Amino acid sequence: MINKKKTSILIIYLVAFFGLWTVFEFIGKDFIDSFIENNAANQFVKSGITKNLVWTLPAIMLVKYFKDDVYVSLKDMFNIKVNWLKYIPVFIAFTVYIAVSELLQNGRIAVNDDFGAESIIIVLFVGLTEEMVFRGWLLNITVCEDKKWLYILFNALLFLAIHFPRWICDGMFISAFTSLGFISVLILSVIFSLIFIKSRNILVPITLHMYWDLLMFMI
Repeated sequence: MINKKKTSILIIYLVAFFGLWTVFEFIGKDFIDSFIENNAANQFVKSGITKNLVWTLPAIMLVKYFKDDVYVSLKDMFNIKVNWLKYIPVFIAFTVYIAVSELLQNGRIAVNDDFGAESIIIVLFVGLTEEMVFRGWLLNITVCEDKKWLYILFNALLFLAIHFPRWICDGMFISAFTSLGFISVLILSVIFSLIFIKSRNILVPITLHMYWDLLMFMI
């Protein structure tokens, strides 16, 4: 159950977080592009430095502050032992889905020519930052057993919404809905949320998120 104090802080956080990240997507990224030409260095500043400062650091601080109110404490979410064999089917499912989709669209499976240092940086940091915010913090502070699915779905909608600024900047906001591509974002969010709740270890959804992104960029 979310009490009044947590609700107030959560609302303030969401407004500040979504507002700040929207400004960064519309203005900040172009500013970085204007003075860092190297693609790998550029992406490291965006995903490795900026995103960790805006996403990961505040999430960690808030989980630590609400240590008595979260589903899993900051220490436990990194230290609880996990039987990774249980999650092999998820890795396999991700692989099969991406491979089959690539075969249906292009008739073959091949490594993307553009896959390189820039892509690797994105893979390493996007999974970490997004899972720390949406599972490690937002789901962690809201979820409870009697209303588990309500908060999982709420989390999925928030996860979808954070993609809007980027989609708008890339001119693909409408196509993301007309092509039903947005559904995959919602489904992935639900999967990562369920896995976090089951494992109580944030490293599991982080690793799965990284693996999904790796497949998306590499194939």
